[in-house]
Amino acid sequence: MKGVRIDPLEFEVFKHLFVAIAEEMGVTLCRTGFSPNIKERLDYSCAVYDGSGATIAQGDHLPVHLGAMPLSVRAAIDAMPMRSGDMVVLNDPYRGGTHLPDITLVAPVFIGRDATPAFYVANRAHHSDVGGMSPGSMPLARELFQEGLIIPPVKLVDRGRVVDDVMRVVLANVRTPVEREGDLTAQIAANRVGEARLRSAVSRYGRGRVSAYAGALQDYTERVMRATVRQIPDGRYTFSDALDDDGFGRERVRIEVAVTIDGDRAEVDFAGSDPQTTGGVNANFAITLSAVLYVFRCLVPDDVLYNAGIARVVTVRAPEGTIVNARRPAAVAAGNVEASQRITDTVLGALARALPGVVPAASQGTMNNVTLGGRWPGDGRPFAYYETLAGGMGGRPGLRGLDAVHTHMTNTRNTPVEALEHAVPVRVRQYAVRRGSGGAGRFEGGDGLVREYEALVPTSVTVLSERRTLRPWGAQGGEAGASGRNVRVAVDGTETVLGGKASFELAPGERLRIETPGGGGWGR
Repeated sequence: MKGVRIDPLEFEVFKHLFVAIAEEMGVTLCRTGFSPNIKERLDYSCAVYDGSGATIAQGDHLPVHLGAMPLSVRAAIDAMPMRSGDMVVLNDPYRGGTHLPDITLVAPVFIGRDATPAFYVANRAHHSDVGGMSPGSMPLARELFQEGLIIPPVKLVDRGRVVDDVMRVVLANVRTPVEREGDLTAQIAANRVGEARLRSAVSRYGRGRVSAYAGALQDYTERVMRATVRQIPDGRYTFSDALDDDGFGRERVRIEVAVTIDGDRAEVDFAGSDPQTTGGVNANFAITLSAVLYVFRCLVPDDVLYNAGIARVVTVRAPEGTIVNARRPAAVAAGNVEASQRITDTVLGALARALPGVVPAASQGTMNNVTLGGRWPGDGRPFAYYETLAGGMGGRPGLRGLDAVHTHMTNTRNTPVEALEHAVPVRVRQYAVRRGSGGAGRFEGGDGLVREYEALVPTSVTVLSERRTLRPWGAQGGEAGASGRNVRVAVDGTETVLGGKASFELAPGERLRIETPGGGGWGR
């Protein structure tokens, strides 16, 4: 803002202030959430935006949420005027959402008697069920309508009061309404905390200074990002990778990218990628944009905020109707969690040709999504549970990959065994590092893990996973990591190897064992 001098010391103060607001929003969401997916796995993200909807700062949460969320904020702003105390809810993947279980809540922040918002705050949380054809809302679907309830931008909170009609519609379409209402009200609380902290900052420092430093943070990130891109040799770098299958028989769904570096700008073009598929591994544009921006932020060695400044430097071209920019009403449940990982691998693979001593080998390249659903014995209450599983990190220049961690587009925790067994009638029979699954190399890939579930009641299961046939690639001569395995174990111990995408019923005493991929090795 004109007339405000940017002081380097104050700049650092405001940088941490904005991040602290987003982080406190996240802590609020964690502590008030009902589901294990939120309070244990931390499957949510929070961020602060300026009056135009551009990101100022975000919490240290999930990259796949955060890179896409500005498009949902924009959709909410465009959909309707917002007044003080309003909050708009949406999950539509074709309006900046990722997949239907990820519900976003956007709130304006008004200062004084201003007619327009000075800021926005928003959070996105993965709900363990939003309806659809199978518990957990991560089905093997052929179209979006089968995956769950689609929420366009509508007001969930109007002038500080929950809109009961909207809440009732949502809760009538899910299997676990009490848990869903608890998680939605936790999201409301998180936004209220963000709103209160921004107003407090303006009260303390003045509207002009807070807005000026918000813009300065975005500009600084842009400058650092441009300086980073300038260090990459000019040229056109290509790479292709593929998804194993779409769950309906189509194999090797190819993603192709060309990264063009021209001075301090980068263009990332996915022309040549395969058409969208029948199954739900399709990515919408928000997911593709999120993955690309994440990769470029990873190249920055400095401590800068992940905000709108990055997007000013990187142009993303994703042909409509392809696996990286599907058309409505394509199914997208696995696009958010699986295609996002492969897009990341593909862009990193291209950049590895420009920066061979910087870019690591491929990490596990999947989130190993497991959803469980059924009814509790006794009272027959429905349950729906969702989690992703960690795997091996790729080997890096100078360092071995980490074992059994979430990598790239996911940043959640692993659910503790005790929390899982308390939340649903399932027993965890095995939980261990999958030794020897990392790729060999000068710096080895990290190992995956093994997690085995035993059903205690009749349980519906859906598994959406990748890297079951194609392995995580090694870099600079390193070997590929081991592919993953999904195994169904009968009561008598008979084992059946499943595909990467599967939906089935487990009888009491039957087990599901997930063996996650290792990371690729780096160097000969």
